[in-house]
Amino acid sequence: QVQLVESGGGLVQAGGSLRLSCAASGRTFSTYAVGWFRQAPGKGRDFVAGISGSGDTTYYADSVKGRFTISRDNAKNTVYLQMNSLKPEDTAVYYCAGDRALYSRVLRGTPEYWGQGTSVTVSS
Repeated sequence: QVQLVESGGGLVQAGGSLRLSCAASGRTFSTYAVGWFRQAPGKGRDFVAGISGSGDTTYYADSVKGRFTISRDNAKNTVYLQMNSLKPEDTAVYYCAGDRALYSRVLRGTPEYWGQGTSVTVSS
């Protein structure tokens, strides 16, 4: 059983940067694949970025490639999403998600665990 808590959201102007954090509880966090998703008002949750348990494999949605970077520090039980060159279309609630066994379930948006989300607003 793992609990995920997101933080770091806020209001930023276009072109600015934010770093989101996903803090996890659990003794076996290093085995969990983790992803970031986002949901705009009236829309579904879309995949943003994913990382394997060891951190050696990452995957990004085309819309954020070259701007966002996902990373993890298993010693701190934390996954990060560094967001640079933010655009108004990045405005959404961002959610952290984890799965103890399958990276593929994270990529498909059907992980075992979801956090509560942190809001990001990018003004024009």
